[in-house]
Amino acid sequence: MLNILIVEDEKDIVEVIEYNLKKEGFKVSKAFDGKKGLKLAQDKRPALIILDLMLPELDGLEVCKKLKGDVRTAEIPVIMLTAKGSEIDRILGLELGADDYITKPFSLRELIARVKAILKRCSQKANESQSVLRFADLEIDIDRHEIKSFGKIVELTAKEFALLRYLAENKDLVMSREKLLDYVWGIEVAIETRTVDVHVRRLREKLGKSGSHIKTLRGVGYKFV
Repeated sequence: MLNILIVEDEKDIVEVIEYNLKKEGFKVSKAFDGKKGLKLAQDKRPALIILDLMLPELDGLEVCKKLKGDVRTAEIPVIMLTAKGSEIDRILGLELGADDYITKPFSLRELIARVKAILKRCSQKANESQSVLRFADLEIDIDRHEIKSFGKIVELTAKEFALLRYLAENKDLVMSREKLLDYVWGIEVAIETRTVDVHVRRLREKLGKSGSHIKTLRGVGYKFV
């Protein structure tokens, strides 16, 4: 269940938004001033923040600025919610990194629609980013079919690439030789499980130091760590 944080000092508005978000299946956190809102965002890492501009303790623009300047919260989408409808306020909010801007009075149906649209966009972006698997010393670009170890391209065969990709996508999970054979070579192909061991050995050799990501579990299989 996705958590939405509402930072708004008018409690009646918070209650109405909270009620409608919960009806749509969201979990809701709330804060009634800027400082508490910022702290909640840092602690709970919500999926989205609905942020009022005029807040006690710390105004919405300052909260947004701090959120976008903190690596822990920079990627959290923000919808600015305010009674101010002037163009300068809208521009300031968007320049600070807000994803959308709604002025009071507002339509709850429109607010919910915008929340869903932003979350959908963020989900699509997250899925797209999975086309590149990045680790400290290793980068696996699935779309380009390219491997980089310590910034240098490593030439792999199609089977070696598929093997490394499958292990990396299932990071920390133990993959049996039979499962690796099934995925990389195909279930109908009759090959000995020793083939997996040979390919893993070659893969490690080609990856050099990055080959240490692939761990052997004797009698079981392999896992990527």
